[in-house]
Amino acid sequence: MIRTLRWIGDLLFQNLLWKLLSLAIAVVIWALVATEPELATFANVRLEYKNLPEGLEISSDPVSSIVLELRGPSGALRGVGDSVHPAVVIDMSDAATGERTFSIDDRNVKVMRGVRLMRAIPSEVRFHFEPRRVSTVPVHIRFVGEGQHGYSVGEYHVDPPEMEITGPRSHVTRIAAVVADPIDLANTTGTSQFHVNVFTEDSFVRFLNTPEVLVTVTMKKN
Repeated sequence: MIRTLRWIGDLLFQNLLWKLLSLAIAVVIWALVATEPELATFANVRLEYKNLPEGLEISSDPVSSIVLELRGPSGALRGVGDSVHPAVVIDMSDAATGERTFSIDDRNVKVMRGVRLMRAIPSEVRFHFEPRRVSTVPVHIRFVGEGQHGYSVGEYHVDPPEMEITGPRSHVTRIAAVVADPIDLANTTGTSQFHVNVFTEDSFVRFLNTPEVLVTVTMKKN
């Protein structure tokens, strides 16, 4: 019993000055926070996502940002948009082919300590998901300025003649060919080579390799 009392006494009174100082500092900090006025603000944050299943693509127009109405002590809100950034992170691990709506609430909004989420604008976001598809399509070559000096294209060779593309299934199936930038032949005679970039007008479709081809053109006299 005596040992127990002695141990409790040591626990209470050992380094008593430092303990009292720590307690005083804590009380001062609490008092400052408690008397700090509560304010509200709007923060525009990026919409992020994680755990999108392999082989699945987002095929709807992306929502890039969310407006959050936040409330909290003025000191905490001063950090919004400065060194501390709230975030909206959607977990897409259970997404499947078709449409899926996600709510924006406390489950997927991260804010700094002491700040509360009042609402999100919009409060929901909807995505359309499709399986990913890979396809090989021909490269369409275009010439301009042909025949201005009595020369026309005798033959040409494209390397590679086809490109691999990928993206949401419905978007990829609509692509019959990809198009190269126009090649100006106004001052070309004999055989010439051109490095030409290739593009697709569908922003949801992307190339699996470098979107560039080498075009070898041989001109002939008309």
